[in-house]
Amino acid sequence: MDTTKLNHSKLGTKEYWDNFYKLEKENFAENPDDTGECWFADSGAEEKIVDFVFSNLDPNVSICDLGTGNGHLLFEILQEGWKGQLVGVDYSEASVQFAKTIAKTNDLNVEFYQSDILNLEDQFLKTNAGNFDLVLDKGTLDAIALSDNLYDGKTGQEVYPDTVKILLKKNAVLLVTSCNFTQDELIKVITASGNFEVWKTVEYPVFEFGGVKGSAICTVAFRRR
Repeated sequence: MDTTKLNHSKLGTKEYWDNFYKLEKENFAENPDDTGECWFADSGAEEKIVDFVFSNLDPNVSICDLGTGNGHLLFEILQEGWKGQLVGVDYSEASVQFAKTIAKTNDLNVEFYQSDILNLEDQFLKTNAGNFDLVLDKGTLDAIALSDNLYDGKTGQEVYPDTVKILLKKNAVLLVTSCNFTQDELIKVITASGNFEVWKTVEYPVFEFGGVKGSAICTVAFRRR
């Protein structure tokens, strides 16, 4: 049984995320302090990601955040002192508009674009080939794995490593955080195409159940070959 194949869910649909971020934008309009959901907050993932990025990369290099949502991760990186280009992309136009609104309201220098990075004809993908030193993914591959969309007969998670590598310079880094895959499963998905190799991992608290040890979340850094 291939445990990297997940059951389809509404969380894998564009309609769900369009509606989700439309509501978050409306909430923000009523209360500018409400900048929306911070995914994986319970596990402290965002803090660990930010710490990893600053500890392992030059703060002058370019970053692209896939499935950026409300842009929260990029805003945190910027406010910690990042100097390089920060770009967020999402296939939900509602998400992009929400993130742009937050950035404009708070005068934050982060760019946001609508993009379906699984589509080889996507304009953002074409115009940014080899542009980034680091690509971030906090839960986006999780959502892709829950979708029933096909790309030339392949699932989104099968296509993902091939299309994401286009955005990265050679030897650049893809940092993926997942709550749906174990660390071993995530490594299997990303390295299957041969475009990436494991570079480093981020440590999270370990629990034991039924004699098996594991974490509720994992973050793995891959190098683009």
